[in-house]
Amino acid sequence: MALPFLFHVLGLLSFSLLAPLLFSSPISPSRSSVLQPGSFLSVENQDDFLISPNGIFTAGFYKVGENAYCFSIWYTKPLSDGSYTAVWMANRDVPVNGKRSKLSLLKTGNLMLTDADQPLPVWTAGIIDSSKSAQLMLNNTGNLFLQNQDNETIWQSFDSPTDTLLPLQPFTKDTTLVSSRSSTSFSQGFYKLFFDNDNVLRLVYNGPKIAGTYWPDPQQTAWVSGRSTWAPRRTAVLDSSGHFVSSDSLFFNTSDAEDVLVRRLTMDVDGNLRAYSLDEIKGVWKVTWQAISDTCQVQGICGENSTCSISPTHGRKCSCLPNHQMINQTDWSYGCAPVFNTTLCGNDEDNYVAFPNYDFYGYDARFVPNTTLDQCKKVCASICNCKGFLFNFDIQGFYSCYAKFKLINGFGTVRNGTMYLKVPKSISLQTNNNMAVQEFSLTCSEKSTIKLDRAYVKNPKNESLKFMKLFTYIFGALEIVCIICFFYKTRNPLKTRRQGYLQTVQGFQRFSYAELKKASDNFSKELGRGGGGIVYKGILPDNRVAAIKVLKEFDNNQGEAELLAEISTLGRINHMNLIDIWGYCVERKHRMLVYEYMENGSLAQNLQTNKLDWAKRFDIAVGTAKGLAYLHEECLEWVLHCDVKPHNILLDSNFSPKVADFGLSKLLDRDVTHKEFTKARGTRGYMAPEWLFLNQPITSKVDVYSYGVVMLEMITGKIRADDQNLGSKGRLDSWVAEKMIAADGKNGWIRDVVDSTVQGKYDTSKMEVVIKLALRCLEEDKDARPTMRQVVDMLLRT
Repeated sequence: MALPFLFHVLGLLSFSLLAPLLFSSPISPSRSSVLQPGSFLSVENQDDFLISPNGIFTAGFYKVGENAYCFSIWYTKPLSDGSYTAVWMANRDVPVNGKRSKLSLLKTGNLMLTDADQPLPVWTAGIIDSSKSAQLMLNNTGNLFLQNQDNETIWQSFDSPTDTLLPLQPFTKDTTLVSSRSSTSFSQGFYKLFFDNDNVLRLVYNGPKIAGTYWPDPQQTAWVSGRSTWAPRRTAVLDSSGHFVSSDSLFFNTSDAEDVLVRRLTMDVDGNLRAYSLDEIKGVWKVTWQAISDTCQVQGICGENSTCSISPTHGRKCSCLPNHQMINQTDWSYGCAPVFNTTLCGNDEDNYVAFPNYDFYGYDARFVPNTTLDQCKKVCASICNCKGFLFNFDIQGFYSCYAKFKLINGFGTVRNGTMYLKVPKSISLQTNNNMAVQEFSLTCSEKSTIKLDRAYVKNPKNESLKFMKLFTYIFGALEIVCIICFFYKTRNPLKTRRQGYLQTVQGFQRFSYAELKKASDNFSKELGRGGGGIVYKGILPDNRVAAIKVLKEFDNNQGEAELLAEISTLGRINHMNLIDIWGYCVERKHRMLVYEYMENGSLAQNLQTNKLDWAKRFDIAVGTAKGLAYLHEECLEWVLHCDVKPHNILLDSNFSPKVADFGLSKLLDRDVTHKEFTKARGTRGYMAPEWLFLNQPITSKVDVYSYGVVMLEMITGKIRADDQNLGSKGRLDSWVAEKMIAADGKNGWIRDVVDSTVQGKYDTSKMEVVIKLALRCLEEDKDARPTMRQVVDMLLRT
């Protein structure tokens, strides 16, 4: 009887200690301008928010869709249509649920936004844990800030604006304004205001396929545009009277300057920067200044193969070129696609359909001054990716030719120029003075439809039953807590790092070491090995066949860095020619990745067999180029693979290629030309020459070079420089070039170069184009190499 009585006493004692923690929570203040340490704001309480002392601004959970909320700051007073104007959002790209989500002010001074019962926060203020607590306050200027016990501001929303700059809010070199995606989506869009490296305040378009600066006019120098590049610091500010001053000599007064009004400066969804004043009587915002008067001058506003025009009744309007159709019926940024097949290089049978007084700004493949219309047509015909050309009468008194490799930023112009669209002769188009365009109207819902698919089921048991259950098991819970604490303190010294893993790889399945050991039959079926580790075949519990990559252990944590690089890269990409990752394992010293299984192994394993005829090899070359082009230009982050070789090109059951092994990948920021590499990356024989020079910038052209080596290997059947009969320089490209030069214009050299053991027939002229393309990829000068997108285009035209 003594032992049960002892457990009973301990249970009562434990309950008395933990009851305040289990059945109470920090006070959640309503209608206050201050949030105290240990308190929180709940998404479920509609009156749970902060309000500035003057009542102008409110901070709380702002509804952005069905069961989707962002912690935001907005103007307290609604507009005439009942809507509210948000000026700042903490989690604009990751809305939280409408239940159980909250913003908590920790006693350590950090601010944390959690999504329902998810283990990791959606957003934090990034404050290092401190013994000093802090208060969260919203002041009269709309600034939300944390102030510690020493009255120091340790974080403020003014330092991280979203799309709006408020009066007296400093805009610096470390801040940007990024437009919303659309009028119904508050996630980050494609337009940005920022201080460039030359100290000039600029507007830039960073779209799905292209990027470029469009304000001030990129055709003019900063000085001609009235800007100064000589500034001791980069800063700008708008005051409450409508005066804007920037360190690059940009200044303007709004149309209602000198009046003290409620104002804001916003990077709008259409790419224009506008100042607004609130008409409090009518409850509407009035535009009092805008950066660009003609919104058709905003880059990328209508996408590729489309034109922009201004209608007196409907405002800006986008239209597709003739015989083109919209790619995405709800989003013009994707542009239009031709309904006809493009023609090959050097085809003199193309039509050129004239559109007077239209221009497509930028993306010139070639500029030819003082020329004729016939000569301009020949120039365009000689360029493989030429889509058309502008034939323009310049102010110097002669005609100039601008051949275009992309048709973007189309608009009407008063200049004496005519745009000529290149189309196959079989296409019949209208050629009058009015463009035969296809117009589309976009249907946008009044409300955003963001919906988070997490369900919440209330416990059907009554409160008394829950109380008894907690009371009965409280002692056992204490024991479990003690065991867990002991386990993590003794067995998991890398807790912080593993939390980083969880945050990096959330969305992938996490496997235990025991699960993967069982799936791979104790790692008995080896598929291949390389510098980063060994790959085994396995069968997962759901019967999927997988490739399990066991990373090597390194004393300096290179294995862990490789794991993070591969997962963070693959988590951002999705393409049919790139390998899919299913999960990972991080357990003690074990680091593993779980991929989809490729039935036919790697290209390296198949090159010396008779499985790959010429048709399959060509498809592999095209598919690999598409995958790399996606990495370089189309995914959210620009990615360099840095180790393109046959071993990293895997083949499925149909011999379709998928580029794999991103352990050496490198993410590039779209806003800079390159990032510094601390050491050379890749495999000897496939590495571009610029890896050997310290001051050479590393760009996507290093992958183009490696791809060129792979192409020549597929064509010749020779592996890098391993063959001793490769001419004087001992290099595969030099050997092919020597054969071509020695032939003196005759095509007999192609038979000497092409692998005679490969089955299937090939077209000699097409093979010549492919070989020359591979040699272009292997140019010593990186600027002479094509991009991977150009490689895809040229391969598809052969």
